[in-house]
Amino acid sequence: VQLQASGGGSVQAGESLRLSCQISGMKSSLVAEAWYRQAPGKERELVAAISASGITNVADSVTGRFTIRRDNADFTVYLQMNSLEPEDTAVYYCAAQTGGLVRVTTTGHGMDYWGKGTLVTVSS
Repeated sequence: VQLQASGGGSVQAGESLRLSCQISGMKSSLVAEAWYRQAPGKERELVAAISASGITNVADSVTGRFTIRRDNADFTVYLQMNSLEPEDTAVYYCAAQTGGLVRVTTTGHGMDYWGKGTLVTVSS
């Protein structure tokens, strides 16, 4: 199983980015997926997660600005990030959990599969 994350980049505050995470090696419709981020000097944190059926869970810090959705036909989960702030600067990781949304943790411990990170830099 592989997760391929893409879409990071450098933007100005207030701009948008869309991250993509494509899963291969298993049916994406069977797993919950999540986006995490880790900023320099900080611990990894959950940004948003989505169940196999489309139920979402978005962190309070990004609610109203970030949305997560999945397209099972393309085996891809997207993180739409609007109104980006310098505080959103981090390496973003996607991860998959075969045990469902209930097993998605705020720290990422216990997630079954991880993609390589993609860097998001937001300047003021």
